[in-house]
Amino acid sequence: MRSTFMGLETAKRSLMTQQAALQTTGHNVANANTEGYTRQTVKMVASRPIEAPGMSHSTAAGQIGTGVEYNSVSRIRERFLDLQYRNENKTLANWTVRQDTLQKLETIFNEPSDTSLRSAIDNFFNSWNDLAESPEDETARKLVRENAMSMADAFNQTSKQLTELSEDLNENIEVKTTQLNTIISTIADLNGQIRRVEALGDNANDLRDQRDLLTDELSSIVNINVTEAENGDYQISIGGTPLVNGEEDTPMDSATLKGLFDSGDVNGGEIYGMIYSRDVYVVDYKRQLDTLASGLANGSMTVTIPAGSVLPEGTVLNNVIYSEASGNRTLSSDLTVTVAGINGLHKLGYSLGTPLTAGSNFFVASDGGQITAANFQVSADIQANASLIASSMRTSKDGSGTETAIKGNNTLAQLISQLGDVKIDFSSVTNGADITVNSANGFFRGMVGQLGVQTEAATRQATNSQSVVDQVNGRRTAVSGVSLDEEMSNMVVFQHAYNAAARMMTTVDEMLDRIINGTGVVGR
Repeated sequence: MRSTFMGLETAKRSLMTQQAALQTTGHNVANANTEGYTRQTVKMVASRPIEAPGMSHSTAAGQIGTGVEYNSVSRIRERFLDLQYRNENKTLANWTVRQDTLQKLETIFNEPSDTSLRSAIDNFFNSWNDLAESPEDETARKLVRENAMSMADAFNQTSKQLTELSEDLNENIEVKTTQLNTIISTIADLNGQIRRVEALGDNANDLRDQRDLLTDELSSIVNINVTEAENGDYQISIGGTPLVNGEEDTPMDSATLKGLFDSGDVNGGEIYGMIYSRDVYVVDYKRQLDTLASGLANGSMTVTIPAGSVLPEGTVLNNVIYSEASGNRTLSSDLTVTVAGINGLHKLGYSLGTPLTAGSNFFVASDGGQITAANFQVSADIQANASLIASSMRTSKDGSGTETAIKGNNTLAQLISQLGDVKIDFSSVTNGADITVNSANGFFRGMVGQLGVQTEAATRQATNSQSVVDQVNGRRTAVSGVSLDEEMSNMVVFQHAYNAAARMMTTVDEMLDRIINGTGVVGR
């Protein structure tokens, strides 16, 4: 049976429902520019009719509806787009970090430039050419020494910058690890809050937005797998290593992440890019720089010593001992031999000192070990006395038989000035690893060329990844983002519905007033 006051209840339900819709619309509008906010909507359903089929069903025709009510306020969000965004986001973050590292490496090598390491190497060999033109000039020798020291400083500084870049990446990894731990702790806390709210039958929309925003941010730090449990909890892991399980989180440290990198579980995100940049890019270029420095000083290279040159007493070349007793110190013909870098060739000549003094090691390691770019330096003796630089390969004897170097001879200076383009067997200073034969100039050009190709590739990958992320995010925004035009339209619709419900309540009120106060008064 119909209730006399049913119309009031119907109008009241409509007022409450339209009011909830208006309030949700206002919430959407207020958060139109809030990062991570997902558009919300009120789900309206017709309320249960006044009469249901049964034994006491009235004879009145049809069921009378009782109005409208809402059963949820829900987010408009597609989980597939979230998964796709996070998957692409890790790739973008990885390539962005690698691109940044390679660009820093380009800045360190600073090519092409008049102040680069290559320029220092060229100046060193050019100074030997100048010395060959004026072998008796003390100033030319000092220029050789200064350019040699400048080249050594360039090696030292470049190596130092590479070490600092590696340390900077280490610090960034620690920072990102701390950020990762903060995020997973917050997500675990949000899991508990969401579960408690939704246990009461409500949707924790705003809390879920916060959790999804943090999860998006986490996906840029490291590659993650995200699953949602039946109770609404996010379970997050890296490969098979859990990060978040309900309200429990598992803090990470840089050593653990490095182990996951080595096992292949960490394969995306900023942390992957940083570890890769440190352990691949920086290590490789530091190794190549060490190889170049060591190769210049001691690498096997083939030179041709012209006939007439006089070798120092006891020199061993091609398993032959050159000595005064053997009478073979003065070469009767050109001799092609393999020497151990600039040091080995420098020992075959003579300085300008008296008595006759053969050259010594030109470059040494500052710590006494194997030469690297970090410890590469001109020998202390030559730094202190430029006259110890050998340039002559001819000698003469006076009447008493005293042997002295011919100061005007430039044979050794000419040979050293040409070493920039002489092939060096770098395997002789790298224990056979990465065997390569190239000139010093060619080796350095190869390093710079490799760096240029890697930077170009990383830039292309970062640009492409950015386009994909923007596309996916655009699709996600189209679904979940707030459109002010749409919200304004909804506001007008809900406002009209609210006004109509209010008018309906007024009408029912007037009808009841007529029934209650305007009937049954005849005859009074």
